[in-house]
Amino acid sequence: MLHIDLPTRGEILKLAEVRGGPCVSIYVATTPLTEHAQQDRIELKNLMRDALGQLEAADTPKRTLARIEEAVAGVIADDDFWAYQANSLALFVTPETLTSFRLANKLQSMVEVSDRFHIKPLLRAVAFPHEAFVLAISMGGVRLVEVSADLPPHPVAVPGLPKDMADALGRRSHGERTGAGTGGESQSEHALLTRFSRAVDQALRPVLTGSERPLIVAAAEPLASIFRATSSYPLVAGEVIAGSADHRPDHELSAAARSILDGLHAAELARLAALYADRAGEGRATTDIAAAARAATFGAIDTLIVDMDQVVPGTVDADGVVTFAAAAGAGNYGVVDEIASRALKSGARVIAARAGDVPGGGSLAAILRYAI
Repeated sequence: MLHIDLPTRGEILKLAEVRGGPCVSIYVATTPLTEHAQQDRIELKNLMRDALGQLEAADTPKRTLARIEEAVAGVIADDDFWAYQANSLALFVTPETLTSFRLANKLQSMVEVSDRFHIKPLLRAVAFPHEAFVLAISMGGVRLVEVSADLPPHPVAVPGLPKDMADALGRRSHGERTGAGTGGESQSEHALLTRFSRAVDQALRPVLTGSERPLIVAAAEPLASIFRATSSYPLVAGEVIAGSADHRPDHELSAAARSILDGLHAAELARLAALYADRAGEGRATTDIAAAARAATFGAIDTLIVDMDQVVPGTVDADGVVTFAAAAGAGNYGVVDEIASRALKSGARVIAARAGDVPGGGSLAAILRYAI
């Protein structure tokens, strides 16, 4: 099991607001296998040594160095902490604070030292939903299962949710016929399944309202299609977990749901690539770092897709003018990371993606609110 601490958008914005430094951002590729944790601790120690070297080169006071080193050393020495890991670990350290997140994404090990935190890889963790609801529905039973990134799947209590189709239709069993006065409905399986689906949808509405998680239907046909057509929830996934869900355990539904979530991520990236191409023809898209920096500074970016791994060292001034640096150091930072921070603060959607998923093949691709 992965032990995950997903950052909220508010927590990421708080990190993005930090200025003045020194700020040390460390990402470590980890393993959830406790017996291999020692290698990850050694990797963190080596990355910290690199950070201290950069800080010393920038003439950082020894007392400040000692505080940062002591904070990270405390993490390295914490046996209980290393017993529960995921696929990556992110640490954000100042002389006064240390914030950590255990992440499901496989990130590259790296360290950045500057007067601000390097948050771009962290954005990968919140780019797409890692959580969903699964509705397991059949004529013989209904249940709602919550699938989350950091906990085992578990059933959700839904007040008024029919136990099965018979309960929804007010019958002793789903095979019972009501006779006269039904307008022929007793002979129409489609009509009965539609009534059943509406009853389930009505019960789910108060539980799902306001949620941003996809709802994945686990059902056999034709019920799967009928419920999807009937549901009032706007985030019902197009793909279903096919077959009867009556006897499928929650962990199997969860595994199937995660596969569907991966497909939703890929489809969304393809949609954004197509949108970028359309907007580029209208002068409302760019892969140029300097142009994107100005756009981010003045709130002109609607959606920003960035290469989560590449670091382009330099600085961006208050007017959005970029000065590139020959090499990374404590006196500069990742320019694309700073653009991402500014876009995030202006309300833009920021997606950290793999290099091959960035439209145009560069360090970033910005879809603009208006032409600049």
